[in-house]
Amino acid sequence: MRLKDRIAVVTGASSDIGLEISKKFVSEGAKVVLLGRHMNKLEQVRKSIPDYAAKTVAIACDLTNEAQVIQTVNQIVDHYGRIDILVNNAGTITDPIHFHEMQDKDLNSLIDINLFGTFRITKLAIIKMLENENGGNIINIGSISAERAIPKVHLTAYCTTKAAINMFTKGLAVEYARKNIRCNCINPGIVNAGMIKSYLDYPEARKILEDRQPLNRIGQPEDVANAAVYLASDDAKWISGIILNVDGGKSASEG
Repeated sequence: MRLKDRIAVVTGASSDIGLEISKKFVSEGAKVVLLGRHMNKLEQVRKSIPDYAAKTVAIACDLTNEAQVIQTVNQIVDHYGRIDILVNNAGTITDPIHFHEMQDKDLNSLIDINLFGTFRITKLAIIKMLENENGGNIINIGSISAERAIPKVHLTAYCTTKAAINMFTKGLAVEYARKNIRCNCINPGIVNAGMIKSYLDYPEARKILEDRQPLNRIGQPEDVANAAVYLASDDAKWISGIILNVDGGKSASEG
């Protein structure tokens, strides 16, 4: 078991990717704290994890609320004694509209969740990791949208927040390397998760998306989770500051 007895925190844990990461971590021996805004949904998905009662706990936490984040991190450390792994999976996306048509409230929400939400919990987790002689491990879940814009899909502000997460990853990796804290980022491509799932119900739409992938298939949440397990484990103990594209080869192609 590559994560035996590690204490892991996964934000956005009720999402498809967050849940799959939580499952994989548990299967590798970790104890996992599932965080999300809605407790009912968290508890519902948590019960799909084998041995969930002994290996997991769910805590409702709104990452845009600093007081809640402080309380949650303290609660985790009071119970488990430390945080070994933080997976920043929580995020949001807007409808694809032109940037000049976006309202300030939508821009502020996007930035508050995708950036400041990640900043808040990471800052507090690092404080706890600095107290741990074994350091810690931070994994950010970004998007290949951080590197490339998609024609006719207007997501400029979203792409910008994800690009910022790439630099956040590199900055943390260098700043805390001598404190034995690693930080890496996984940028998924088109994955059968979230809002894309409804499109995949239509065979024609699925085929169009599959044909655009060099590996000729849509990614699955498990593909992202497998990468997260690797980066969280000692197999990757000399890896920090990387941006790992899990995208079926898409970022290497010109299409």
